[in-house]
Amino acid sequence: MRHGKKDNHLSRTHSHREAMLQNMASSLILHKRIETTVAKAKELRKFVEPILTRAKDDTHQNRRMVFQALTDKETVKELFGAVADKIASRPGGYTRIIKLGNRLGDNAETCLIELVDFNEVLIAAAAEKATTTTRTRRSRRSGGRSAEETAPEAVAAAPAAVATETPVAEEAPAAEATTTEAPADETPAAPEASTPDETKES
Repeated sequence: MRHGKKDNHLSRTHSHREAMLQNMASSLILHKRIETTVAKAKELRKFVEPILTRAKDDTHQNRRMVFQALTDKETVKELFGAVADKIASRPGGYTRIIKLGNRLGDNAETCLIELVDFNEVLIAAAAEKATTTTRTRRSRRSGGRSAEETAPEAVAAAPAAVATETPVAEEAPAAEATTTEAPADETPAAPEASTPDETKES
C-alpha cells in the first residue's frame, strides 16, 4: 500500500521513471527550457531543484553526487559552469512552470518549464518595472524638493547676470573705434588736394 505517498509514478516503472527524469533534467540544464506535460514538469521540479542547489557549491563530492543523478558529463559541465554562476545568489525556486493549454492529441495539459535566471525577456521586464516604480516615487516627492530646486535656479541666474555685464565691457572698445574714425575722416582730405594737380596735368 502507498499510504501518504504523494509521488506521481507517471504510469511507469521505477527504472523507466528515473531514466525519463534524468533525460528531462539534462535537457532542461542544456537548453534552459523544455515543453512537457504539467504532471511531468511537477515531478521534474522535485527532481532537479536539489541538484541545482548542490551545483552552487563546486566540490568534488557534489560533482560526484550530481553525476550519479544525471549520468551525463556535458550536463554536469554546463551545470557547474554557466548555470551555477547564474543561480549563485538565488536561495531556491530555480524553475518556473508556464501553462500552455491542452494538447490536441490526448488533451493533456501542457506547459513550459524553464530556469528562472535564463529568461532574458522576463528579467528585462522586471528591471524596467523596478525603474518605473522608482520614477513614480520620485514624482511624488517632487513637491517636497521644490525648495532644493530653487538653489540651481539661483546658480543659473548668476551666469545670466555675468552675461549682461559683458556687452557693457564691449561698448568701451566701440567708443574707441569712433575716436579712431575721426582721423580716418581727415585722411581723405589729402587726396582732395591732389585732385587739382591731376586736372592741371590733363
